[in-house]
Amino acid sequence: MKYSFFILLSFLIQLASAQTKLPVIKATSRNVNINDGRIFEKNAWGLSPEIKPDVYTADRTRKTKWVTFYTDIDSIRVKVKPGSKTNFVVLLNGKDSCFTQIASAIPPESKSSGIITHDTIPFTLTAYNAIKLMGIINNTDTLSFHFDISSFGFHITRDALLDRTQLVANKADVLAGKAKANYNKLNKVSKLQFANTVWNNPTILPSNLTAHEMDGRIGWTVFEGKQVEVDYDRSLLIVHSKPVKVPKGYVKAPIVFIRSLPCIKGTFDIQNKKYTGYFAMDTGSEQALILDSTWRARQNFPTNLPLINSFTVRDANGNKYETKMVIAPKLTFNNSTFTNIPTLLTGTITNANSEINFLGNDFFKRFNTILDFKNDVIYLKPNKLKNVKYRVNS
Repeated sequence: MKYSFFILLSFLIQLASAQTKLPVIKATSRNVNINDGRIFEKNAWGLSPEIKPDVYTADRTRKTKWVTFYTDIDSIRVKVKPGSKTNFVVLLNGKDSCFTQIASAIPPESKSSGIITHDTIPFTLTAYNAIKLMGIINNTDTLSFHFDISSFGFHITRDALLDRTQLVANKADVLAGKAKANYNKLNKVSKLQFANTVWNNPTILPSNLTAHEMDGRIGWTVFEGKQVEVDYDRSLLIVHSKPVKVPKGYVKAPIVFIRSLPCIKGTFDIQNKKYTGYFAMDTGSEQALILDSTWRARQNFPTNLPLINSFTVRDANGNKYETKMVIAPKLTFNNSTFTNIPTLLTGTITNANSEINFLGNDFFKRFNTILDFKNDVIYLKPNKLKNVKYRVNS
C-alpha cells in the first residue's frame, strides 16, 4: 500500500500532542479477525509495523455501523460512518507499534464549484461481452481496459505491464533473462487518460485477472460519488461529476453494497416458487448469470433445471468441484422479466456471510444503465440488445 507523507505526518502530530492519545490494543500474533458490520472474517488482516498508517477500508455503506478488530488477546470497536477515519495503535509483542486506521469507503464530502462536468468515453462491446476502453499511460503506452462494476480501482495484468508499458523498473534485465520482474515496485504512473478524461497519479495494481483479451480493468470505485451512464446503443460511457436528471424510460432501483460490491435484488420464479437474492453487477464476466453455491443451498434452489453442460474444476488444493450450466426459466428484477437464461452453478463453497450471485455482461448488456454512486441507485432501460441470443459457453 502507498500512503502520502501528509497522512503519516498527521499520525506523528497526534503522537506528539499531549492532548491527543491514540487508543492502544495489544497483540502477540500478526493475524487479526474483523467483524465488519454483519460480516465476520477470521484472519482478515495482517499487522504491519512498517506501514504507517496501515489503512483498513470498511465495506462500503452509507449507514453508520461498527467495525471490530480482534487480536489474539485484545480488541477495539470503532464506529464507522461516511467520511470517517479512526486511528489507533496495535502494540505487537510489547515492542512494535502498528499504526492502524479504519476508514469509511466513502470519502468525506468535498466542497465543489457547483459546475457539473460531463466526460464522454467511447467503448467497444467485445465478442466476450467486455466493455472495452482504450487508455493511455504517461502519454506513451496505450492499453485496453474493461469497465467492471464488480471490481475496484485500476488493475493491469502482469504480462501487459511487462510487454506493453515502461512501468516495470528492471524491464530490460527481465526481457534479457537476467532478472525477475518486481511488480511490487512499479514506476510511477503520473497520468492515466481515457478520451478526454484524466486521472493524475492513480494507483495501478498488478493483476492476473481481466476479461478475455484485455490488458487491464477499471473498477467502479474510481467513480465514487459520480453518476455513470453505460449506453450500449451509442457505445458511450458518460461520467457526470454530479447526478443529472434521468431521461424518461428508465426504471429506478436501489443499489445494495455487499462486500463493497454494487448489487441489485432479483427473484427467480420456478415451479410456482420464488427464490430471491442479491446479484453483483459483474460487467467483467462474459457469462449471463452465476449462482452462488451457498445461496442455492440455503434457498433449496432446484437441482433439476435443464442441463446445458457440466465440467469439473480443481482448486489450489486439488479438490474437485462439479460446475454446471443450466437454464433458469424465469428471473425478474427491476420490473423486467427474462426467461430461459443460461446460468452457471458454481461448485465451490463460498463465504457463507456473502451469498452473492452475479449478473454477467451477457445479461447486463441488454440494458442502458445509469449508475448513481452519489445516491446509491441504478436506472435501467432495455436497449437494442435485449432480445439477442445468449452467448453460452463453459
